[in-house]
Amino acid sequence: MGKLHPIEASALHARRERVFLVLTGLFLGSMTMLNILGVSRFIDLSFTVFGLQIPMALAVGVLPYPITFLCTDYISELYGRDRANWVVVVGLILNAYVVLFMWLGGSLPPTPELDIVTGLPPTDAYDYAFFRMRFLTMGAVLASMVAYMAAQFCDVYLFHFWKTLTKGRHLWLRNNGSTLVSQFVDSFAVITITHFYAGALPVDAVNPIWPQLWVFIASGYVFKLTIALVDTVPFYIGVHYLSRYLEIDPNAEHEAEF
Repeated sequence: MGKLHPIEASALHARRERVFLVLTGLFLGSMTMLNILGVSRFIDLSFTVFGLQIPMALAVGVLPYPITFLCTDYISELYGRDRANWVVVVGLILNAYVVLFMWLGGSLPPTPELDIVTGLPPTDAYDYAFFRMRFLTMGAVLASMVAYMAAQFCDVYLFHFWKTLTKGRHLWLRNNGSTLVSQFVDSFAVITITHFYAGALPVDAVNPIWPQLWVFIASGYVFKLTIALVDTVPFYIGVHYLSRYLEIDPNAEHEAEF
């Protein structure tokens, strides 16, 4: 490690802050990708079980989202509830920041000729891709921000609820219990708000809407559920090594919460 900056109290303090910076950067980077990619494309991961076709349409923006819950769980475990909540708040501000520049980029001249029905330039126009992404991002941003706030605060609250209830034991319970509930909240909120407020989902207006929405909700949730279960072992390993590397005993460090 190089020379310490005057604000770094010690090498250990600098190490802790740099790990926090990495976790926060992964969290905010994943949130940014989620907002930009959003519902710009749906991946068909449908599969068959005992001859029964199970539909699974997954928005491409969901792919980096489970990383955000893993990061907040690490921060909650190692740095405490207050820091985890602050990271969630900064993520909300970042959402607004992304939307601001999406709006600004489409409002500055020159103004393209827009179709009165779609609100987009011709498909062969150079800036069609930007305006298509802008339409999807601006249309789904409210859904993303509401779902984000509800799910992330739910995740942090439940993580510490289980941590307090079990007196710091059963790491797997608070890791999975908090994530599984909060990700259902997120999946339900983002799909329903995106459809009813923004109308940005590729649904068939002829058929009943709720069965289609439940496919989108269930698809996103099953993906997040799978990742949450898979990341239990890496989370255990990460907490074990990071707590030693950072010289933090999560239970002793936050014993006042119990």
